[in-house]
Amino acid sequence: MCAGRTDTNRGREDPATTTGGNFKMKHGKKYAEAAKAIDRANLYDPAEAIALAKKSAVAKFDETIEVHIRTGCDGRHADQQVRGAVVLPHGTGKSVRVLVFAKGAKADEAKAAGADFVGDMDLVPKIQNEGWLDFDVVVATPDMMGVVGRLGRILGPKGLMPNPKAGTVTMDVTKAINDIKAGKVEYRLDKANIIHVVIGKASFTEEQLNDNFQTLIAAINKARPSALKGQYLKSVSIAPTMGPGVKINPIKVANA
Repeated sequence: MCAGRTDTNRGREDPATTTGGNFKMKHGKKYAEAAKAIDRANLYDPAEAIALAKKSAVAKFDETIEVHIRTGCDGRHADQQVRGAVVLPHGTGKSVRVLVFAKGAKADEAKAAGADFVGDMDLVPKIQNEGWLDFDVVVATPDMMGVVGRLGRILGPKGLMPNPKAGTVTMDVTKAINDIKAGKVEYRLDKANIIHVVIGKASFTEEQLNDNFQTLIAAINKARPSALKGQYLKSVSIAPTMGPGVKINPIKVANA
């Protein structure tokens, strides 16, 4: 998942610049032109924000559309963690490489289901010693977690460690692989208690992006920690890879 930038704290500076720390980063003309169409002081309805994000994706490649959600959670407390996964109805538009840790019949099942890579102990030195990381998602059967655990220091920081809450530690490897290939995305708090999730590509229709956005928001709302007091969704923004962020009214999506 991207450890992304958000646009929620940019204030009202020149649309051609972005403040970061003690310096300002200069953006190109296309970014500046796209930013002029966005009122940074306004909190948009989701559909309007999605339309603006699509229009501001003016790069020569098909930009990824990302959602950034700042929560009121304190991830330092176990009872305020937010983590899960959801299958987006229109996928993400990205080709996902799946690695499965399994053996015997489950390894055969994973291969038949379309896993890109399948193995067990043989994968440990390849990842540990050779630095091989040519995969996007890791799935493991429960009996293999003792092996996968040895790779925690490598996979963990990259968000690749299998987790039961995300459905990536399971005996049903076929379903896990099918869901991931169909557009399953994982959401989780980063160290700043922000959730970053890809919801599609700029080439998607507004309706497709809105369907994916609403599906994601519904899952995140459902995952609200019961121990949390106060506002859950502090701010929500949507942005293309190379474009400015568009703020969404968090109250409008808090109970989506």
